[in-house]
Amino acid sequence: MEEVQRHSVHTLIFRSLKRTHDMFVSNQGALPEIDDKLEKIRKSIKARDSYSLVFDRVARAESNRKCVEIANNGRKNSLSNPEKVLYITNGQDNPINVNANTAIVAADTINKNNFDIPSSTAMVAMSGIRPSVNSTSNVQLIPKKAPAIPKPAWHAPWKLARVISGHLGWVRCIAVEPQNEWFATGAGDRVIKIWDLASGKLKLSLTGHVSTVRGLAVSTKHPYLFSCGEDRQVKCWDLEYNKVIRHYHGHLSAVYSMALHPTIDVLATSGRDSTARIWDMRTKANIHTLTGHTNTVASVVAQAVNPQIITGSHDSTIRLWDLAAGKSVCTLTNHKKSVRSIVLHPTLYMFASASPDNIKQWRCPEGNFIQNISGHNAIVNCMAVNADGVLVSGGDNGTMFFWDWRTGYNFQRFQAPLQPGSMDSEAGIFAMAFDQSGSRLITAEADKTIKIYKEDEEASEETHPVNWRPEILKRRKF
Repeated sequence: MEEVQRHSVHTLIFRSLKRTHDMFVSNQGALPEIDDKLEKIRKSIKARDSYSLVFDRVARAESNRKCVEIANNGRKNSLSNPEKVLYITNGQDNPINVNANTAIVAADTINKNNFDIPSSTAMVAMSGIRPSVNSTSNVQLIPKKAPAIPKPAWHAPWKLARVISGHLGWVRCIAVEPQNEWFATGAGDRVIKIWDLASGKLKLSLTGHVSTVRGLAVSTKHPYLFSCGEDRQVKCWDLEYNKVIRHYHGHLSAVYSMALHPTIDVLATSGRDSTARIWDMRTKANIHTLTGHTNTVASVVAQAVNPQIITGSHDSTIRLWDLAAGKSVCTLTNHKKSVRSIVLHPTLYMFASASPDNIKQWRCPEGNFIQNISGHNAIVNCMAVNADGVLVSGGDNGTMFFWDWRTGYNFQRFQAPLQPGSMDSEAGIFAMAFDQSGSRLITAEADKTIKIYKEDEEASEETHPVNWRPEILKRRKF
């Protein structure tokens, strides 16, 4: 059996091209000359086939224009010579005789030539003929009103009520107990402290972390406190025995934020390894590892309805996650700088995100953008919002801005007072939270103190009016 010689695909293609060229090269100069007459007929047939409707409309519009011109000329002639007779041709050899005094335009003759003049001008005296106007164009345009800027609601100003000292390092996180009796703080001294909310006295200190405590969460259904820190550890504390009962291992670097799901026993954590992890609270199993961010995931929040998990990252994006599938369903790229804080509104189906460029509001579940809240020109580390619509943002330079949630109006701003003996560089606010009633605001700061703010009970709309100037807002926004 004779062996078949194998060739490369490149060689076979060129051989095929050569055979094709040799086959048809003899016919190259034998093509017939182009007939101009046939070419024009071909183009006219193709144009008629594709654009016949356009051609017909152009012809009808031209006929209507000529008819109106003839009528106007007849009107001029009738004024100068009443006995003169006009001749209006219908496109054929036989003219139509029209008396100049009446100048009646025969509607049936015009319709035979597809002149499409409206019936209102078909039988009109010459002195009253005007160019036809489409009736639909006579609709009066209603002037569009300028977008209305809603007036912000009045909120009482806030003032400092108590300063609590006790930590030996920067206070980095806060969690308020569901019964509103105590709150917990974590700091750079690696200690978790539990304080009485009413008196501000220390109730308990929990030690176990070997680095800064960065996140805390209190369960609403179990006597559990969860903590995470820069030592990559996620711990579950049993508050009946005041000791650690579970560890959740999996993060490859510091853990910066955590959140508990409100209805199911699931814990969400996020950190410097650019991931958010979902844990089964009881079995310690890592259910999902939410990957997609390209930098530190600084904030994670959880809610009962979709999207159940929302994360904000230093890669300037916000991601909305499907908890069942463990996949990202939406990525919001509106921010231009790192997103350090995300907060859910307690009653509305909305959330806000903070970045050094501005604060943005979004509507769930698709993450529709609502508005920008601009003015806090600092690195915004934290935010909090209560049911009354008071949004608070805390900056790295110790500034606090109070906003009306609905309108984004800044009704109060001030610099948090420093603890005596602290340096100016220790003016940062790292975390803040409202208590369960929304009447007290707790802040964790870089001067190693915890500050509690309350509304000024003596303030009223007369003493602290809303300085609302919509004309300035219009120039600024529109």
